[in-house]
Amino acid sequence: MSLFSDNLRYLRETRRESQQQTAESFGIKRGRYEPYESGKVEPPYDILKKISLHFGISIDLLLSVDVRKYDLSQLLLLDDNRIVLPITVDANGNDLIEIVPHKARAGYLTGYADPEFIANLQQIALPFLGPGKHRAFPVGGDSMPPHDDKSFIVGRYVENLGEIRKDKTYILITANEGITYKRLAEKHGDAITVEPDNVIYSPYQIKLSDILEIWEYVAHIGRDDRKAEAPTDVYGMFADLKREIGSLRQQLG
Repeated sequence: MSLFSDNLRYLRETRRESQQQTAESFGIKRGRYEPYESGKVEPPYDILKKISLHFGISIDLLLSVDVRKYDLSQLLLLDDNRIVLPITVDANGNDLIEIVPHKARAGYLTGYADPEFIANLQQIALPFLGPGKHRAFPVGGDSMPPHDDKSFIVGRYVENLGEIRKDKTYILITANEGITYKRLAEKHGDAITVEPDNVIYSPYQIKLSDILEIWEYVAHIGRDDRKAEAPTDVYGMFADLKREIGSLRQQLG
């Protein structure tokens, strides 16, 4: 038996279906289905997708999480069963904002879909943010001033890539970079171009296939009340140079 086969049996029995009924819903015979549930054979991708849609749970949870431990009604199901997002709520059912600390940055890349990992994060409530699922992420580096290593960005979960807008800032969870906070510069067919607000750093592309989650900026939490320093001469020089290059491109275009 495997974690996946245990999950499959549990989900079928929860729905009070026979193996024959479940197999028929996938368009296969019981003899082909039974080895998936006993752990003797792993299903191909097309069957795995049908299993995910039939039971209303994402593939990553089916393969990596013991679903018997969780109340599936407390997971946020997104369109077309693309992903099931773990959420936390208070005793009254109100949304709680999980805080991803600096020490959990690396772990978030593998734990973002694990309800146990999310449940163990600290939570706060910010009722003024309004509807939507929110989460707070640490900022790293100096690419997005005035936010620094002491700041946290609170983001609202973006369910559809079509919702993202040019010039807005987003927390992007990607397979390569992990957690990154950048401004959207352009949208392409299979990628997006993001740019830091610090002009010293260059824009770059991220493939849509590498994006695991997107959170739109709604607020930030900072621990530094020092007055922002005036840009140095070097910073100003780069800013002027960037403006000149942009103006030249427009003239040539």
